[in-house]
Amino acid sequence: MSGQSEEDLAAAWGAALDEEGGDQHTPDAARVLNQAEIDSLLGFDSKGGEAGEESGIQRIISSGLVSYERLPMLEIVFDRMVRLMSTTLRNFTSDNVEVSIDGIVSLRFADYLNSIPLPAMLGVTRAEQWDNYGLVVVDSALIYSVVDVLLGGRRGTAAMRIEGRPYTTIERTLVERLIGVVLEDLTAAFEPLCPVVFGFDRLEVNPRFAAISRPSNACVLVRLRVDMEDRGGKLELLLPYATLEPVRELLLQQFMGEKFGRDSIWETHLAEELRSTEVTLDVVLDEQIVPLSSVVGLKVGDRIALGVAPGAPVRLRCGEVALFEAELGRQEQRLAVRISRELERARGAVGAGA
Repeated sequence: MSGQSEEDLAAAWGAALDEEGGDQHTPDAARVLNQAEIDSLLGFDSKGGEAGEESGIQRIISSGLVSYERLPMLEIVFDRMVRLMSTTLRNFTSDNVEVSIDGIVSLRFADYLNSIPLPAMLGVTRAEQWDNYGLVVVDSALIYSVVDVLLGGRRGTAAMRIEGRPYTTIERTLVERLIGVVLEDLTAAFEPLCPVVFGFDRLEVNPRFAAISRPSNACVLVRLRVDMEDRGGKLELLLPYATLEPVRELLLQQFMGEKFGRDSIWETHLAEELRSTEVTLDVVLDEQIVPLSSVVGLKVGDRIALGVAPGAPVRLRCGEVALFEAELGRQEQRLAVRISRELERARGAVGAGA
């Protein structure tokens, strides 16, 4: 009886909705979307292609991604770091090691912490001169590979992994040594740009204890791939933008020139042009302060008496700046001056004007 009443009630509700909607509702309005239509709405390609354009909710999600200015010099620093690491890790492990960059991206700090694949070890580093912090994250595969290599594991055999257990003291010590080697290479990579020392602060296995920045702060993430023949793993380096702020102007440079931005060719050209520049010098015989009425009353033929004795030194000026003291004379049919000394006070005036 109850089942019959529920069916009648549902039929009554359906009829009421049809009457209220009238012609505005179509039979398709109550149709359930299939999987292909749901994927199209969310922007996923059911064929698995990567060339499809983003659409739907995926565009909304992508609009919230971090987009910050590009730092060209930082990419050069990381390239230099990779070359250094390839050599130092070969000496560290006594094995054939290849290091490559998987990508350099910008993202928010909270998003990165939530994306760290566990288990992993997080090394907190401190940039001494910049007074800020960074992260070096070593994934599980690289941890077991390094431990296996350093403890004499045979080549051609995969590293033994026992998931779900805490890392031992030996494993933490060996990974700490690995992070110390990476930080030394990072310090050496920044050395041509600016003096900075990346020191090891502590080692964590829980991302919550490695919070070195606010969750919404932007960071630069460098993903590195370390291959040791049939073993290896991933190593990630995270530097917040706040850490890089003291050297932001240097990182914005397009190329690593002489003294980072100094163009010697332009300096030489500018010096040559300055030497060939024409400068007008005025010979000042005397300066007097006279009333305006006397100046207005001057007529052709009037004489102005100079308060300078014959043979007294005169001054050479460029604009309002007095440069030299000279003697007035005559050469053939022209008046001439001979510079006797440079005025010391003129140097300070020129330097202040510059």
